[in-house]
Amino acid sequence: MNIRRVRFDHPDALKLNDEVQAEYHVRYGDGGDATVLDAAHFDPPRGAYLIAYDAQDRPVASGGWRSQDRNEEGNEDGDAELKRMFVIEEMRGRGLARRILAALEEDARMAGRVRMVLETGTKQPEAIALYTSSGYAPCTKFGYYRHHEESLCYAKRL
Repeated sequence: MNIRRVRFDHPDALKLNDEVQAEYHVRYGDGGDATVLDAAHFDPPRGAYLIAYDAQDRPVASGGWRSQDRNEEGNEDGDAELKRMFVIEEMRGRGLARRILAALEEDARMAGRVRMVLETGTKQPEAIALYTSSGYAPCTKFGYYRHHEESLCYAKRL
């Protein structure tokens, strides 16, 4: 597996984002994640966006982080917010999400971020299992979905 840093507006990132949005719609019936994201949010040194490519150079997994500091949505100074973690269905169960998560955590740590935070939902048990087994613990809700009943937020010290 080859993991590359790309911009969030790269064609492969857009393709995988469309796929994850479609999956969110199937799970939640709401059209996908409405959180506002801009490609510049993931530009170094305030963020990163990674894509894993298979041996045939197909994009098969993605994830990114963006800097957040204390704001009205509940973030704290030094936060790195994990966004758009996704593995295509046929490649799941091979440790790709863990590899991307570890790379994103290291990148955020090197950028001076002190806590990785994420929001997921009650209908994503695979994501919950990944994050809790990777040292994430429930935290105060933050972000766009902080008032939604199905929203779950987790954090891990970097």
